[in-house]
Amino acid sequence: KRWNEQRPAANVEIAEGTRDAAAGLTFLQMAREGWGFQKSQNGGGSVPQPSFYSSPYHRYASRVPAPDREDGMFHGMDVSLTGIADLAQGDTASLKRALGQIDATVGAAQNQYKLGDPGNIAAMLADGLRQTRALMDQVRGSALPSPGKDDVLFELGVKEHQFEEALCAALQISFDAAVVPEKAQSGPFAAFAGPPPTPPMIVPGQKFFVSAHIVNQGRESLAIDTLHLVPSDSADWTWAAEKTPPPASIEAGKESRVRFVVTAPAGAKLTKPYFSRPDQEQPYYNINDERYRNLSFAPYPLAAAVRLRYRGQAFDIVKTVETNQRVEGLGLLEQPLMVGPAISASIAPGAGAVPLSASSFSLSATLRSNENRAASGMLRLHLPAGWTATPDGQAFALAHEGDTQTFSFEIAPRNLKAQSYEIRAAAEYAGKSYEEGFRLVGYPGVRSYPYYRPATYKAVGVDVKTAPGLNIGYFPGTGDDVARALEELGVRVQILSAADIESGNLAAYDAIVLGVRAYAVRPELRAANDRLLDYVKQGGTLVVQYNLQNFDRNY
Repeated sequence: KRWNEQRPAANVEIAEGTRDAAAGLTFLQMAREGWGFQKSQNGGGSVPQPSFYSSPYHRYASRVPAPDREDGMFHGMDVSLTGIADLAQGDTASLKRALGQIDATVGAAQNQYKLGDPGNIAAMLADGLRQTRALMDQVRGSALPSPGKDDVLFELGVKEHQFEEALCAALQISFDAAVVPEKAQSGPFAAFAGPPPTPPMIVPGQKFFVSAHIVNQGRESLAIDTLHLVPSDSADWTWAAEKTPPPASIEAGKESRVRFVVTAPAGAKLTKPYFSRPDQEQPYYNINDERYRNLSFAPYPLAAAVRLRYRGQAFDIVKTVETNQRVEGLGLLEQPLMVGPAISASIAPGAGAVPLSASSFSLSATLRSNENRAASGMLRLHLPAGWTATPDGQAFALAHEGDTQTFSFEIAPRNLKAQSYEIRAAAEYAGKSYEEGFRLVGYPGVRSYPYYRPATYKAVGVDVKTAPGLNIGYFPGTGDDVARALEELGVRVQILSAADIESGNLAAYDAIVLGVRAYAVRPELRAANDRLLDYVKQGGTLVVQYNLQNFDRNY
């Protein structure tokens, strides 16, 4: 509660310039490499050369005794495995002894680990897993008071999961599951083609095929207790091994594939974020499913799980069911299987201005099929009272999965006022009405997830008058709908090319408008900046929209 105008003293410094032997990079380099994957806000940073660098931190408060100078963020706190006992109250002597035994097992495994022979420590990891589970049972039946008892069990649960992952890695077990075509690839080059491409999305009620693949690259055989599929949203999914049931074991140096015939329930939940907001004006998101509050997104709909047993200890491997898409220039990319609507409907852009004097305006709606068969139905618009659309409905026929079809309507408003009106598109198909659409958001390195928007159009009545016969040149930037918005107001707009800016007759335009962040993405604009200034000096009007530091060169 005191104002300090001096630089705070450093209580701890983190040596980010330290080199990590396994990665061959400093921690600062690793951090900057991760930052380099940022795709927005001018992209990320570049990886610097190695250097000695430390980040100073000032401590404003502490719950444990701490000196002015600390040797790390956890100074004064026992973050060892045996330190878990400090979370409990009462007699913790037996708890500390058991944790010490687990810690000794971990230390022995670390000391005997060999990079070329990870299976050398598998037996010790199995012992550590057994010890951890036995201690969890002991704590559950103990008289330790809560909440400390619950905290200990939580931390032991984390250790149990870590032991399972380490044991899987030491035994060199690989497990994955992917959607596959009904008919396997054949021909002389099938073995070299890799996994066949499969659609990233299924619809409720659809039948499809999943292949689960387990590989034992270790030196010991393992028992297979169970191998099955795990839906995240419903118990009504059905699946069955197509020909032979899962094997009872997997021998060393062997692999096994199990192909399932799967049917999604008719009421399968769509793969959607668990949060939403009705419009951009609402400054917060509604939580639609409290179960996933601490997750980035709701889980993908289907996973495969195998339970293996080694030296009496069972451990699970759970993997999301993937699909394969071939992307030109990148090759085959894995993306999680998703559940989507049979028909996706969208209106783009989602809003527009309508002059109060307008007798009509145009609107386009696009439909996309996610069905693995032909789909046909009727597209209609729900309009404000008294408004009409020509035509009033249009039949659609989408022959294949992924097919799209765009429809144009001429809207005649009635009693138009300076306010907002909503128009909603609805695709009627197979007894259902589809009134929203999605696009997949993501890029290589980030898993895709659907972004949904309702198929609505906000028509805004605007009391506006424009000078007749204006000729506007528009030079696009990073993407916007300004050109279209000007046309909606009755202004003639010509989209300018790089050649127009560099050598065209700029005097032909009453005004030239530069798109958002155009100087950042259009180098020819920077080179031709003097031509634009000359155009202004000769009486032209230049409108420059939002730009960032790329504009900061006396432009």
